[in-house]
Amino acid sequence: MASVVIADDEHPIRLILAAKLREEGHQVTECRDGDEALDAVLENCPDLLITDFQMPVMSGLALCMTLKTNPRTASLPVLMLTARGHAISPQELAMTNIRHLLPKPFSAKQIVERVRAILEVPPSAAAA
Repeated sequence: MASVVIADDEHPIRLILAAKLREEGHQVTECRDGDEALDAVLENCPDLLITDFQMPVMSGLALCMTLKTNPRTASLPVLMLTARGHAISPQELAMTNIRHLLPKPFSAKQIVERVRAILEVPPSAAAA
């Protein structure tokens, strides 16, 4: 199916997300911070980035802004996980490819639904 990079400094969240997305048939790369995610995105050219807002080394927002300025990654869709979604201004969002903000806590079902919507994968095709 799709290649997905997950960037979150919380190991349990990465494990749950990766497991659910692998069940859906996606290839997953896990990263602990924004800097590691930047390297993974540039190396793997994924179909989707799922990133936390608050991470060490480079925040999710800084990561998304950096990716938007690179012609190779300028159109990469992003699903942002955050407990502080209200802290991202419309101006900042305009400087990214964040397609959806998903507040923590979230369910695995919500993640799968959002990934399907962003990648435009019908529910029946995901199980095939």
